[in-house]
Amino acid sequence: MNRVAFEIFGLEILWYGIIISFAMVIGTILALREARKKNISEDDILNIILLVIPSSIVGARLYYVIFEWQSYKDNIISILNIREGGLAIHGGVIAGLIAGFIYVKKKKLMFFKLGDIFAPSLILGQAIGRWGNFFNQEAHGGPVSEQFISIFPEFIKNNMYIQGQYYHPAFLYESIWNFLAFIFLIIYKDKKKFDGEILLLYGILYSIGRFFIEGMRTDSLMLGPIRIAQLMSLLIITICVAIYFYNKKKIPR
Repeated sequence: MNRVAFEIFGLEILWYGIIISFAMVIGTILALREARKKNISEDDILNIILLVIPSSIVGARLYYVIFEWQSYKDNIISILNIREGGLAIHGGVIAGLIAGFIYVKKKKLMFFKLGDIFAPSLILGQAIGRWGNFFNQEAHGGPVSEQFISIFPEFIKNNMYIQGQYYHPAFLYESIWNFLAFIFLIIYKDKKKFDGEILLLYGILYSIGRFFIEGMRTDSLMLGPIRIAQLMSLLIITICVAIYFYNKKKIPR
């Protein structure tokens, strides 16, 4: 499957960029819809989005480059070439949270209340965004037999045939997991017990799925023998669970 969608004046427009942009638009629409239901200013939502999106892209790239420094140290300018991929979601989420937190504190808004609005949008965006990896033939798992890959639709089977070998469509596993987590958060959000619960559940659910799926991947960022994404997932689960039960204890019986 061609990773180039079309050309404009000789500039190749990649499916990766189109899908990521589509995910951002869908996430924005969903967040604005939820803000209206909660009587929260749409201007604040848009301001946060306009601040968080570029911050997340920069954070995702820097995070990736830090752990892949050997590939970039002799060609620094290539750091700017994000058209070839190389964006780490953990770096994007961390940078986005920091940027959002700064805005919220400056405007004296409620961080966790707004976090609950953005959490479903974020994980839905991740579910959609993983299909950008599909077109780039990245974020896949280890080798599999043709018999195994044949249980998937033909277009997935064909694009997971890379250099004479079929591979696990790990991108698909994570996309499905994220979409299921999104459905759960959408159903549960009106039953939440405290502000921040949806954001914390997002962190827990996403990290559980990412921890196990990351173990299949062949392109993981590594710190010695440790997969960075698995380490970050465990850290996020620990922090979110601790905050979750701390807040739950404060709820009057």
